[in-house]
Amino acid sequence: MKVQFVDCRWELGKPERGRELHFSGHIPGASFLDVDTDLSSPPGPRGRHPLPDPEQFASAAARAGIGDDVFVVAYGNMGGAERLWWLLRHFGHDHCAVIDFDCWRGPLVEGSEEVEPAELTLRPRNDDTIEAEELDRRGAELVVVDARLASRWRGEPSPYDKVPGRISGALNAPWNEPPPDLPEGELVAYCGSGVTATALLHRLHLAGRDGKLYPGSWSEWEQLDLPVERDAR
Repeated sequence: MKVQFVDCRWELGKPERGRELHFSGHIPGASFLDVDTDLSSPPGPRGRHPLPDPEQFASAAARAGIGDDVFVVAYGNMGGAERLWWLLRHFGHDHCAVIDFDCWRGPLVEGSEEVEPAELTLRPRNDDTIEAEELDRRGAELVVVDARLASRWRGEPSPYDKVPGRISGALNAPWNEPPPDLPEGELVAYCGSGVTATALLHRLHLAGRDGKLYPGSWSEWEQLDLPVERDAR
């Protein structure tokens, strides 16, 4: 099985930053996928990073050299690599691992490289996401986990949240920290826009526990007339 490294570095609010980082130095042979344009649909009522439609994702995967017989090794930051890991599993391709780019001790290459296109057969799953209406209706029976930093979970002002707060009853498990002990039950993770929550889901998966993603996350929820909870101040 062929191995394909994929660079998924990005920076919130700076759409060109990921590509700049890739061109300035990447793992030899690595392709690049952009969180904003390849791993997400355009922002709108469904949030800042809606899931890409199948055709969009298949085209991006093909350009990145991801095919049925390819084992993907994703690296990035702020959930970029985990977003690709989650999307590949969502579309039926389980051959993917995530590594920490900062731990890479091999050579780096500047500029762009020729990547052999591949074809990925999509087999979408229908059991790994939840939508806002169902989450609101079933919230009390779910283990809902907010992967944003604690300050945003508490409802403190943030440049990224138009409406401060959290989904009622949501626990906090910041994406950049080891997951805390969480109650048993059907788990749902969300974050600001559905990217860093995949980092939490990846860590939980490695620990033997799977959960669903609320793709719209807070950037969709805050646009809807649904309950909002915040710490009293």
